[in-house]
Formats: sequence, structure tokens, C-alpha cells
Amino acid sequence: MKEIIQNLKGSFVVSCQALEHEPLYGSRFMAQMAVAVVEGGAQAIRANGPDDIRAIKAKVRVPIIGLYKKEYSGCEVYITPTINEVKAIVEAGADIIAFDATNRPRPDGKNLEEFIGLIKERYPDIPLMADIATLEEGIVAAHYRVDVVSTTMSGYTGNTRHINTFDRKLLRDLIRTVDIPIAAEGRILTPEEAACCMKSGAHLVVVGTAITRPQEITKLFYHKLYPSLRN
Repeated sequence: MKEIIQNLKGSFVVSCQALEHEPLYGSRFMAQMAVAVVEGGAQAIRANGPDDIRAIKAKVRVPIIGLYKKEYSGCEVYITPTINEVKAIVEAGADIIAFDATNRPRPDGKNLEEFIGLIKERYPDIPLMADIATLEEGIVAAHYRVDVVSTTMSGYTGNTRHINTFDRKLLRDLIRTVDIPIAAEGRILTPEEAACCMKSGAHLVVVGTAITRPQEITKLFYHKLYPSLRN
């Protein structure tokens, strides 16, 4: 377990994901996207759902950080929210389990300590990546002995909604405070930002939208060219 995490030190990870309403939704598209980004230098892939994980594993030979986005009625937590989603991505071949580790209620009623304990009990050999939004959440996740803490959720929870760029302060604070590897992820839009994260001490850097979501990349160009037409 520790060897996988150690081998990812200094790694550039690309998130290959597409949701149902997006043009590139589908495992065959994400598998080819993974091939393309690995050819470009990605040293690991972050992927959503068992179908995509299986398809990507069949195409590339790099570690897969697996998650499973699933919405439950009345619950804000949707990144690998229950042990059922964990089971599905483990069986699909995920090398690392990524999950929402914010302080929001989970759909099965388990608190974070219970959830992490259950994962460790059933899958003791698979590293855990805790997606958090605040320093306090990162400290708590580290206390429960996850293997990596990621800044993924900053800007996507109620108390961080005001943050609409990469949260550099959160990254710095985590690196100074938490004595486990830290992943920089969330709204990293340029190579310069990614390099800055690495230089700041991030164990690994994850980039998604800026590479693998062409509709969003196109919007950035469009709004720069035609600022008066921005919605």
C-alpha cells in the first residue's frame, strides 16, 4: 500500500471523467482519453465508476485512483458515498480509493470515522484518498489514517462556495499541518499553476477539466474572445 503512494510522489495525475450530460460520456471515450494523456506524460489516472475504471485498466498500465459518483436523495455527498460504491470500484480494479471526506452527512448515516474504518476492515491493502474542502477536514481525515488528503472539494461545499479558483492557501496550510501526502486538485487550469503546486510541496497534482473536458476548455477561450457575451 505505502509503495503505491510513495511511487506517486511528484506525479502528474489526469482526471478522465465525463458525466451523462456531456458529449464524451462513455467508457470507450474515457479509455481513449486515458491513452492520450498517458502518452502525454500522465503518471496516473483518476477515474469515475466501475465501467470507466475497467475500460481504462484495459488500455493503460498506470495506477488508477478510483471513485464512484452516485447521488442519493437528500444527500450532498456523492463521491464514493457508501461502501457499496467502494466495493464496485475495488472489484473494477481501482488501485486507490477516493471518497468524499467532508464533514457533511453521508447517505448511510455513518460518520467519517465509521466509514473509513469499514473500508479498512474490508479492503486493508488499498490506499485511501480523502477528498476534503477545509483544513479542519484534512486534519480529521489524517487522524483517521487515510493515506492521501486531496484539496478536491474546496469550492464545492456550502462553506467554501465562495472559492472559485484553485485553493492555494488550503494546499499550503495542509502541507504545513498534516503529516501525510497531500494531493493538489480542483480548478488547476494552467501548467504554471500545476508546477506551482508541485513546488509548494504537493505529493501529486491532479488536473481534470483543463485537459479532458473540451467543452469547458472551449468556453474559456470563447469568454476571453467575447467577454461581453459571457452568461
